[in-house]
Amino acid sequence: MTFLLLNVCDPDLSRERAKIQEGTKSWDIKLVNLFNSLIYLVMPPLAGVDKRLGWSPPVSPAVQWMALIAFVLGMGLFDWAMLSNRFFSGTVRIQEDRGHMVVTDGPYRVVRHPGYVGMIVMFVAPPLVLGSLWALIPAGLAALATIVRTALEDKTLQAELPGYVEYMQQTRYRLLPGIW
Repeated sequence: MTFLLLNVCDPDLSRERAKIQEGTKSWDIKLVNLFNSLIYLVMPPLAGVDKRLGWSPPVSPAVQWMALIAFVLGMGLFDWAMLSNRFFSGTVRIQEDRGHMVVTDGPYRVVRHPGYVGMIVMFVAPPLVLGSLWALIPAGLAALATIVRTALEDKTLQAELPGYVEYMQQTRYRLLPGIW
């Protein structure tokens, strides 16, 4: 759904996100590969094996429903961030070829990396929806990799994107207002 929406609303950004572009930071390729592996290759089979072998205690239906709602809200935040920021690339790079500049609209008024907030929620919610506490391990590691990515991206943007330091003074928090 997200990428169908993106194809309609911003085909240029859709093309940008379709592949790793020139200028992508090498550290980011490693982090993206790490969290994609954890979320798509490790977490689902681990959740299935956990369910099959009964490793986790039962997760209440109320927690499962709350996690599902959190997942939908996380996806909504991710989509809002992407649609608010025409430079919302799949990897970290300064998009000089696309006229990269600081975006301060939409959720970027509240935190500097709202898309990552949505991603972290989308990583952590599925294990709870599936009733697998063991699957929280790769989800948590993917969330941690995303937090590291946020810090490294902030350093890159401070050093290479004009106006970002001023934006940081306006929007003080990376992920959670009032906290960090």
